[in-house]
Amino acid sequence: MLILSMKEGHDGGIVAIEDGKLLFALESEKDNYPRYDRITGELMARAAGMLDSRPDVVALGGWVKGEFSVEPPSRTGYFGVGEGAISDEAGKFFGKDVRYFSSTHERSHIYTSLGMAPAAPGQAYYSLVWEGNIGDFYRIDERGEATHLQHVLTDPGAKYAYLFALADPGFPLGKGKFRFNDAGKQMALTGFAEPGPLTPDEQKTIDFILDRDGIILGLSKEEMSWSHLYNAGVWSQEYRNAAAKHSQAIFNRFYDYAEKNLTEGLPLLISGGCGLNCDWNRLWRESGLFSSVFVPPCPNDSGSALGTAIDAQWFYTGQATIEWDVYAGENFVEDVVPDPAKYETRPLVASEVAKYLKDGNIIGWARGRYEMGPRALGNRSILAAPFTVDTTVRLNKIKRREDYRPIAPIALESDAPKWFVGSVQDPYMLYFNHVTSDELKAITHVDGTARTQTVTRERNAGITDLLEAFREQTGFSVLCNTSLNNNGRGFLNRTSDLIEYGETYGLDGYVINDTFVTPRAS
Repeated sequence: MLILSMKEGHDGGIVAIEDGKLLFALESEKDNYPRYDRITGELMARAAGMLDSRPDVVALGGWVKGEFSVEPPSRTGYFGVGEGAISDEAGKFFGKDVRYFSSTHERSHIYTSLGMAPAAPGQAYYSLVWEGNIGDFYRIDERGEATHLQHVLTDPGAKYAYLFALADPGFPLGKGKFRFNDAGKQMALTGFAEPGPLTPDEQKTIDFILDRDGIILGLSKEEMSWSHLYNAGVWSQEYRNAAAKHSQAIFNRFYDYAEKNLTEGLPLLISGGCGLNCDWNRLWRESGLFSSVFVPPCPNDSGSALGTAIDAQWFYTGQATIEWDVYAGENFVEDVVPDPAKYETRPLVASEVAKYLKDGNIIGWARGRYEMGPRALGNRSILAAPFTVDTTVRLNKIKRREDYRPIAPIALESDAPKWFVGSVQDPYMLYFNHVTSDELKAITHVDGTARTQTVTRERNAGITDLLEAFREQTGFSVLCNTSLNNNGRGFLNRTSDLIEYGETYGLDGYVINDTFVTPRAS
């Protein structure tokens, strides 16, 4: 059975699964398109070109006919798990008889994590979906049937990010305003918080936001001009202190329910955009409430097309688990040859690249297929040595982002316990760890943490070769790893864009598939 699945709205994507194996997962923003982009004709054409035959099932994720989840539904719509949350009907696709499947956006998150979790036939799970709108727990039985347990908090992701908007004088007034990247910035800024008890002013502001329904559509931030954080600035210490407490207050709402009610000790599956919050993931893993915790590399809407495809597979076959690889995107496109008058090009040798990085150079590393989800996991990365604060400053300048943003490390999984304490086995960069070496200044956030990705030869042989070579030369199997993208756009995916980016923003060289490219001496 070949299933072709599409996700409408922001973070659009197209996925194909055949006989339980993921063939590809394409995202509209990748290849230097705007972040959070909707499905484009270009993406549809490229997806069609990757298929050898027409699908048996076309799966269309439920969505809405406008910008917000309160608008009329498209297909099965946004919310719901039980009756009415799935549709199945006959139809045509390029003249061929197919089944048209749809299930709600809510279900897409549940089944992303279920289908991607390690295979465990007959295993029951708890599921947590927390994202911009949904904040709910579910139980998935041994057959893969999801049942809703409890709605905990409306709009947890939106409410988390709203504190940043409240403090930012640049956030626009009016209802219906939202910026997708505020949550990530706030996660970085919580690391600057000072310890201390919750103040009355903080309590009032946090309670108002968490208890308010319809935070995006129903509230314009000037209605909170009474708050001590109103336009206080995201660099102010009072905002940063409150941000950490706000984060903990949201987590506590969910933890309190789980502690009292999720008592079977089942594994927990996490999905929704809040699954990208490394602090919350760490807290769940360390809570002791669950036998294990699994977060997929694409817990946000970038994984929704895949979740709908998995739901369709489960509906038609009774089997949710799929075979997958995180590097499921398109191959890097070598559309131009670097100008030989300006660049020296030679075969990739890991030891040469390691020395180049050890000497203080920063490179763009683009090999094979791009990774699914929003995190650079070693195939579309900017890499650098991890030793100096100056490197952090330069990387943020290259990325054209705020200087408070931390730089993540990529490390050999076998060596990770030497450098980090915490969830040190983390293939998808989803947990915070504490850094144990004061020599790793470039990847250590102000609070002593790092969002680590660990690699093995089985998962990424090329990066493993590089880290082993870097270890031979420096004693450290760790590098800086940040995403290879223009600010506000998805991963670069062709040589022409990569060279233009590097020349504009100051990369010192490139690895392009199996070649190493460096500027010629003047």
